[in-house]
Amino acid sequence: MSLSKKQLWRRFQQHYSEYPDLGLALDLSRMRFPDEFFPLMEPRIQQAFVEMAALERGAIANPDENRRVGHYWLRNPALAPSPDLTHAIEQTVADIKSFAAEVHAGRIHGATGPFKYILLIGIGGSALGPQFVAHALGHPHKDKLTPFFSDNTDPDGFDRLLAQLDGRLGQTLCIVVSKSGGTKETRNGMVEAEAAFKKAGLNFSQHAVAITRESSALDDFARQNGWLRRFPMWDWVGGRTSELSAVGLLPAALQGIDINGLLDGARACDIVTRQPNTRSNPAALMALMWYYSGNGKGDKNLIILPYKDRLELFSRYLQQLIMESLGKELDRDKKVVNQGLTVFGNKGATDQHSYIQQLREGLSNFFVTFIEVLKDRDGHSIEVEPSVTSGDYLSGFMLGTREALFDKNRESITLTLREVSPFSVGVLIALFERAVGLYASLINVNAYHQPGVEAGKKAASTVIEIQRKILSFLSTHPTDFTADQLAEAIGQPDDVETVFKICEHLSANPSRSLIKKSGSGPANHTYCMTKPGP
Repeated sequence: MSLSKKQLWRRFQQHYSEYPDLGLALDLSRMRFPDEFFPLMEPRIQQAFVEMAALERGAIANPDENRRVGHYWLRNPALAPSPDLTHAIEQTVADIKSFAAEVHAGRIHGATGPFKYILLIGIGGSALGPQFVAHALGHPHKDKLTPFFSDNTDPDGFDRLLAQLDGRLGQTLCIVVSKSGGTKETRNGMVEAEAAFKKAGLNFSQHAVAITRESSALDDFARQNGWLRRFPMWDWVGGRTSELSAVGLLPAALQGIDINGLLDGARACDIVTRQPNTRSNPAALMALMWYYSGNGKGDKNLIILPYKDRLELFSRYLQQLIMESLGKELDRDKKVVNQGLTVFGNKGATDQHSYIQQLREGLSNFFVTFIEVLKDRDGHSIEVEPSVTSGDYLSGFMLGTREALFDKNRESITLTLREVSPFSVGVLIALFERAVGLYASLINVNAYHQPGVEAGKKAASTVIEIQRKILSFLSTHPTDFTADQLAEAIGQPDDVETVFKICEHLSANPSRSLIKKSGSGPANHTYCMTKPGP
């Protein structure tokens, strides 16, 4: 379908929607859906609205775990299905504000003075949302506390992070986030941080806050060790939709971000996207475009291109929100469907100097969502050329790239924000949460569980158990063994490759006391302990 400039302008007027109360506009005109697409999909999107309404009322939306899904209640507690839940949400927000105020006033402080730094220890939704919001809304000269994040179990990563906090731990508040308290990456991060505090002669408990489920292993540990405070995580809030719970609100409040603005933006977006009028609902329109572009099967990747440095981490946040929610082997009828929607992205105009070349002239296996921000900066912009600012160039590059892709039959959606603010970030979070929920209904998958993640955790536990067997065996058998011999000796004859990989890792780290003697290939390398004994 080739369109003249005038035809494209008419199409733009037809498929461009403004939402003044949200500071948002949505343009679908560069998606090449046929005229009959919306009428054809109307019954299905109406069913999705019905399912979403039931979810918000508290229906069991995650039958695998027999639990409700209530992240929409976080920004409008009156929607919660019981007065107890309404009170719990409202009380948690009040407690967050009170705690942050005491920290900012210095009434709650570290061993060597007022808290100046936050170290958030979490992974997945317990870190991606807080990182995105901190980057989007923080400012080095305005932040009340400077945030740092530990979001992996990489020893070198811990060393680099703790080096940045060297000499500052006495003024560092640690927030440990884990719903169950059993997430290994988070537990390891906590143990590493605790060791660093001890090495510095500091009491970790006097600098620590937990965000976790009541009576979890972490909750019990924090209570028994006298941590500063414990904030709740609820079963009905999934990690990838937890940014507007204590998980995201506490670090944001401590950083000095307006959490009322975040909640207000999300609540305002929910009001608009809750309406069952498809053409006036931006989340429904986005979900339908995802369905159209990928034939309801995720056949095309979603490229997120925000033309704003502050939104650089948004694509990472969306990777989890979208891919963990939609990437499912089975649909809700237990039929094998292998569904999903792959998300990539970084930021414009940076990406124009990396992968835009392929997007325009290579594989046509994607569609783009451009995110345009109208306000360039607070204050005056200098002219980099006569009558032209750097922000004008950023806008020009966005519009030019959009046009260049369309000329090559590459499709795109454009989201326009007036500015990046707590309100608009709340809008973005709620908009994509709702789009994910509606799209999941369209393709008949459960958006609120993650069996693949649990499978990976179980597999990792198996690897660690095999490692324990290897070390135990070698500690009492002071001779050389191949991977095959070790696997047989520890009762894992089918796991030779795993044994080999474990031994390679251990032998690369001198402190683990495992020596490798190279042979003529992986089957002939041998391993032994340098100093037998437990």
